[in-house]
Amino acid sequence: MLACFLLMFVIAPFLSARLGDFWSSAVFLPFWAFVYLVIWLIRKYVITPRLGTVNFGRARRAKLTKFTVLLFAFNLIALILGIVALLNLGGVPGLLFAVSLGILLWIACILAAYFLDLDRLYIYGLLLGLSPPVGEWLWTHGYATHHGFPITFGLSAGIMILVGLCRFVRVLRYNPIPDEGLLSKDA
Repeated sequence: MLACFLLMFVIAPFLSARLGDFWSSAVFLPFWAFVYLVIWLIRKYVITPRLGTVNFGRARRAKLTKFTVLLFAFNLIALILGIVALLNLGGVPGLLFAVSLGILLWIACILAAYFLDLDRLYIYGLLLGLSPPVGEWLWTHGYATHHGFPITFGLSAGIMILVGLCRFVRVLRYNPIPDEGLLSKDA
């Protein structure tokens, strides 16, 4: 899901000249709805029959609640900083903006990795944190257009999708659907 969200940074810059910045991002809403639907269907009809469901204990639920509150506050701060950057766009150097965005993405992934206990999010945080400054460097040196976002975020999204597909194939390979007879109480 995160990688599909990043695809917006890959494609939207090419659409912004025709649609404007807002609509070039808004056109992705149906795409995200489709991706969410596909993930939900896969989870319901492919993953759950193989692995089952989990009910989190009190400690895990408390940790997830803290994460939700922290993520809300973090997104609010990011929104405020984005509005400030928008209002002062001419006065903020591109590299400073790119480094700031990279730090925000990196911190968000580190927080998510810690609270969700997903170690691969540390690596994703590094990829996302480096994407804006590396893209800005590519753009300032004439190696890329659109501040390098299509290249750097495209590479990051591609790596995430590849890792996700590998993990999905591993789940399918090592967790076959149990036989109905094994699940029966009569057996």
